[in-house]
Amino acid sequence: MSSTTTAEPAEDPRIGMLDQIQEPPSTLSRAFRQVGPGLILAAAIVGTGELIATTHAGAKAGFVLLWLVIVSCFIKVFVQVELGRYAVSTGRTTFSGFRSLPGPGPVLVWWCAGMLMVTQLQIGAMIAGIGQAAHMVLPGASETLGPALGLGDRPELLWGVLVTALTAAMLWTGSYRLVERTMTAFVAVFTLMTVLCVALLPKEVAINWDEIASGLTFRLPRDREVIMAALAMFGITGVGATELLSYPYWCMEKGYARSVGARDGSAPWAARARGWLRVMQLDAWVSMVIYMVATVAFFLLGAAVLHDQTEAVGLPDRVDEMINTLVRMYEPALGPTAARWFLVCGAIAVLYSTLFAATAGTGRLLADFLRVCGYYPSDSEVYRRRWVRFFCVALPILGLLLYISLGNPVTMVTIGGLMQAVTLPLIAAAAVFLRYKRTDQRLTGGMLWDLLLWLSMLGLVFAGGYLAADRLGII
Repeated sequence: MSSTTTAEPAEDPRIGMLDQIQEPPSTLSRAFRQVGPGLILAAAIVGTGELIATTHAGAKAGFVLLWLVIVSCFIKVFVQVELGRYAVSTGRTTFSGFRSLPGPGPVLVWWCAGMLMVTQLQIGAMIAGIGQAAHMVLPGASETLGPALGLGDRPELLWGVLVTALTAAMLWTGSYRLVERTMTAFVAVFTLMTVLCVALLPKEVAINWDEIASGLTFRLPRDREVIMAALAMFGITGVGATELLSYPYWCMEKGYARSVGARDGSAPWAARARGWLRVMQLDAWVSMVIYMVATVAFFLLGAAVLHDQTEAVGLPDRVDEMINTLVRMYEPALGPTAARWFLVCGAIAVLYSTLFAATAGTGRLLADFLRVCGYYPSDSEVYRRRWVRFFCVALPILGLLLYISLGNPVTMVTIGGLMQAVTLPLIAAAAVFLRYKRTDQRLTGGMLWDLLLWLSMLGLVFAGGYLAADRLGII
């Protein structure tokens, strides 16, 4: 598609209304006021991937995987921005773009929908972590009310049920502003405290520059089990497949596409689009800095404190044992009592922020999946809102049921991470196609950006291909 051909109509009926069109911010300070979708993404990212998968990888491998943590955060931003560029400049959703791909486009849409359902295992793990943490704070209430409600010897499920109900009730409104404001505050304190814990580690476990340098040597350990943990971490840390898919939806709900206006190919439209795309890129890079700092901090704590304590085994599968192990990660900096309270309160905050944001994003994706597949009228905002509400209620319940059935949060997080890692190269390839065939060429990022986009895709293809080959027994 050239830069001047007629594009398909935008899918949001408000795009093209004159009262919705706005000129982009003229200063950096004003642009920062328009940041928002990336903060939701950061809240969704700094959760089970960092608290469980990243710490687990650090505990198993030590510092050797530090480079992979940084790469996993950095490399996916180019795909994220490219998907956002398509949505903001065309007013069309991610699934609409994927469906327009020649050949296997519709299959990719169905695959992504299936991946979203599998990643509800991670939602179940989050609910489990929150429930166990709350049980540690109020064991009396759990042990009294749990058996009375028929929960038997799993009193943490009482809190899981309450968290599920609270999440469904809050998301029933379907408000973007509620999600953005709630998520912005949740992640800040816990991330800051984790960074401080790294800085305050006592001398016997303090991180030195030689250890950091050893983790930046771009090598993988030979142990296959460690490699699988590393690739699962690669799939779930930074911007995972779910976040890549949902980011354009948050950009559209924020109003970036409405501010640009309907794509008409004119010079004023192109200038306005470039301005709002710069805002979107600023939003993406701000979120990357936030979740990279948090991810690296979690990994360093796991490598410095838990690698020797767990004898490179990693985190245990049982929720209570896993939390007790994580408490030991903070003890050198905070002491036993403060570490327990910090982890319990912080885990509730960070896991709930991810549960909330991920459910809101997945609900929008699955609602759009039904629209793209023709299960309700494509121009019906009423039906879209109804389906978003349905999924925002149903998905936490599904996650809770999965935890009740499986009861192994580390395995649940790992399976979800593997599924996301396998899906990442498909999303990256689709983003490259959209960049060359669906995006107005006046809005592209230039040669250096294209090079990094291709490197991003190749990195994701390698990780996903290795995982798929291992699962199929080829290697």
